[in-house]
Amino acid sequence: MAIYREHGTEHPYIPLGIFKLRLPFIHYKWEWPEAWQGLILVAVALGAIPVLQETLGVPFELAVAMVALNGVLYILHPTFGDPVFPGWITPAIPLVLAYAGGFESGIDRIHAIIALQLSMAVIFTFMGVTGLAKKLVSLVPVSMRAGIILGAGIAAVVGVIKPGGRMAGQEITILVGSLVCYIILFSWRFQVAKDKNTFLMQLAKYGMLPGMVVAAIIGPILGEIPFPTIEMGFTPFGNITKVIAGYTIFGTPGFPPVEYFIKAIPLVFAAYIIAFGDFVLAEVVTKDADTVRQDEIIDFNPNRSNIISGIRNLIMGLVAPYGPLNGPLWAGGTIAIAERYKHGRKAMDTIFGGCGSFVIAMAIAGFLMPIITLVKPVLPAGLSLTLIVQGFACYYIAMDMLKTKEERGVAGIMAIFLAFRGAAWGLAVGIILHLIIGVKEQIQSTPVVDNKSAEA
Repeated sequence: MAIYREHGTEHPYIPLGIFKLRLPFIHYKWEWPEAWQGLILVAVALGAIPVLQETLGVPFELAVAMVALNGVLYILHPTFGDPVFPGWITPAIPLVLAYAGGFESGIDRIHAIIALQLSMAVIFTFMGVTGLAKKLVSLVPVSMRAGIILGAGIAAVVGVIKPGGRMAGQEITILVGSLVCYIILFSWRFQVAKDKNTFLMQLAKYGMLPGMVVAAIIGPILGEIPFPTIEMGFTPFGNITKVIAGYTIFGTPGFPPVEYFIKAIPLVFAAYIIAFGDFVLAEVVTKDADTVRQDEIIDFNPNRSNIISGIRNLIMGLVAPYGPLNGPLWAGGTIAIAERYKHGRKAMDTIFGGCGSFVIAMAIAGFLMPIITLVKPVLPAGLSLTLIVQGFACYYIAMDMLKTKEERGVAGIMAIFLAFRGAAWGLAVGIILHLIIGVKEQIQSTPVVDNKSAEA
């Protein structure tokens, strides 16, 4: 029986400085709807395998072990007080692939990825420890915060639907799966209907899972994805030792020379700019849920989230260099949890129960070969569904933040540049437009001096 929370208070925890320790079954109860999603949606996490194979040249079985280890590190976030489901720095993946392509395959490229990830660990930790992360989030104008979120949504969906994008060859599978996700997560008609139907009420508890199941069923039937070949057993954890021996600073490659860290600097800043958008989105999603649920105070601290993300990048950079990098948020998973959380305390007692159950179940699934081989064919579709769900949520959240036509214009133009020209362009355009256009509230708040009265 989990520790009880008084209405309108923060959920109980063990204080550890900036961290707030919460343990499953002690501080929160197990949430089966999120756990089932975690077992199946491990398919999304396994979507990192092609990136790992391209950047490091690792075989499939070693890439699976790296994904499993990364999944275990996800648990750090809800365990130490971060009310989100963490993930990759997904929009940075094309930049990482292009960066890796500038180095020779083998030790040269491995050194490049190690240097990149260890540098990300430094910048995340620095921003969190110094407190600059929280100040940075609070100082960014609403128009730019919304522009970042809107741009991330546009980039996510465009990457799926553009010619030759992720949807190519799997159009019907992804479109039907996305439609199911949209109906269950966002349709008000469905929300009304589920209150009158027991089956729909139960279905609503599983967020993105029904959409994933539908995609996994119709894909093989239509020939858009192959039927799975089930294998029994567990992911050999001993494969991590092979990764360490062949792909880390403790094995054959050794520690990267200084020049690799210097070459990584531009991408480090670009990746952090992109990750900053995840911090903004995480804060907005958790605040939105906090507003709906008056029975629990949700504390999202960007400094804490930065530090935990830094720790994850450090560990992976040392023992299993991870091309997708370690970011603060998996938007699809976090939004799915938040949407069910909004249904009330009877649906989910605390948001940490949803996050913790989801993350732990996914980490367990990363070691189960029957699940890995079952979902292997649907891996590309799973990642696409996640991005399309993220896109919808980004749009409505960003638009709800914007109150004036000036803010909407700045956010829209900034989002287009962010999505199509990259994070640096997007932020530069957002800053310039805010300075020359987005100052309406500042002008209105400036007192008008009556010269005649002053002279009198």
